[in-house]
Amino acid sequence: MAMAATLARRRAAALLSPSSKQLYSGAKYSWILSRGFATGSDENDVVIIGGGPGGYVAAIKAAQLGLKTTCIEKRGTLGGTCLNVGCIPSKALLHSSHMYHEAKNSFAHHGIRVSSVEVDVPAMLAQKDKAVGNLTKGIEGLFKKNKVNYVKGYGKFLSPSEVSVDTIDGGNTTVKGKHIIVATGSDVKSLPGITIDEERIVSSTGALSLKEVPKKLIVIGAGYIGLEMGSVWGRLGSEVIVVEFAGDIVPSMDGEVRKQFQRSLEKQKMKFMLKTKVVSVDTTGSGVKLTLEPAAGGEQTTLEADVVLVSAGRTPFTAGLQLEKIGVETDKVGRILVNERFASNVPGVYAIGDVIPGPMLAHKAEEDGVACVEYIAGKEGHVDYDLVPGVVYTHPEVASVGKTEEQVKTLGVEYRVGKFPLLANSRAKAIDDAEGLVKIIAEKESDKILGVHIMAPNAGELIHEAALALAYGASSEDIARTCHAHPTMSEALKEAAMATFDKPIHI
Repeated sequence: MAMAATLARRRAAALLSPSSKQLYSGAKYSWILSRGFATGSDENDVVIIGGGPGGYVAAIKAAQLGLKTTCIEKRGTLGGTCLNVGCIPSKALLHSSHMYHEAKNSFAHHGIRVSSVEVDVPAMLAQKDKAVGNLTKGIEGLFKKNKVNYVKGYGKFLSPSEVSVDTIDGGNTTVKGKHIIVATGSDVKSLPGITIDEERIVSSTGALSLKEVPKKLIVIGAGYIGLEMGSVWGRLGSEVIVVEFAGDIVPSMDGEVRKQFQRSLEKQKMKFMLKTKVVSVDTTGSGVKLTLEPAAGGEQTTLEADVVLVSAGRTPFTAGLQLEKIGVETDKVGRILVNERFASNVPGVYAIGDVIPGPMLAHKAEEDGVACVEYIAGKEGHVDYDLVPGVVYTHPEVASVGKTEEQVKTLGVEYRVGKFPLLANSRAKAIDDAEGLVKIIAEKESDKILGVHIMAPNAGELIHEAALALAYGASSEDIARTCHAHPTMSEALKEAAMATFDKPIHI
């Protein structure tokens, strides 16, 4: 098979495809904004409201493209929710809690004898805070390096070219810009009748700073964040019960992988109450009492815990920006409607990341930011939301890119599935960490890969070979005929590809 020529043809077809440029098919604005860059010491070429992954990356890229750039951030530290109270601190705690769990439960299997293992929660939190602090300072350093002006304060629109900023030191200033990008991210979605106090009833933010390990933790919501934070405190000794209104955990996940994932979490003593509704919450006692009932209605029950984590999703943060003052159009949940160039219906005003439709993920926001400023600078940008990887950072991790088997069935596409268990992977067996599988879905006639789903240690790293394969329109045979180093867990992906178009070797 002339794989290079095949890939070249697929690459050309992908670049010529109209869908490759599409970001949000529901946006109704198709006009393209074209404006010259006037000079003037008091006016920016680009102003970004929000210094999270989308905002700070957009600011740096804009400056690299020669645009005079100012970034406004209300928190006082850059990195947004992701760096300050989200992705980074949660991964720090996931790693620390995994190390504790391994020391307590797995070291002996590897011939390592430890007399006693104890949890030092303050030290664990301090390590997390140090990692966050170093990274936020690093972004400020990148701003200085790239000559991005940084304003600390809360910004709101005065006009399509002016932003009023209430600075964190108590003052006020007006920032002017020819192009203004809204990158204010998202906030925790609240539930009716539940007040988050970040002590007994916590959001993901409060769950990152609990002063001690709760004896019993109830997680409301079985999505990525809830399962990750439940894993942290479960490993450290909490009894964790997950209450979910839907019938499945992580509903966006491939069904077969989801079932294996749930069984894995249950083996780790995480309990699930699916198809269950939270009716009310009582905090009058020393703990928290939840009243529950079946999602379809029925007899009510009560459940008590020391801490309740509300993890029912996130909502775009657009309140207080005075979007209505300048006529920016939003949908019913507050997301800003944009065209394929991230432009709103108001000339000169753009939006990226969690405040627009699409996956609410930090890496998606970064790609949005780069593409948006490339368009502003007169270049071409590109983001394919169908190729944004998703990762649950539990252990084992679960990662996916492309379509699930359920989605392929709905489309009516004839397909083949190839699977390979980690139990048959030599590296996984050698390190005694062999729970999981790789699953590949490919179009039957062409063998083009449609989706890849991995449950394995470091699945979040392994998934990017699959993402690149999908981006270039590769077939499962292309991966299968690519030499993979031995022994590595990436060989499980190769074997799954072999199983998709032919037969695997090691099972």
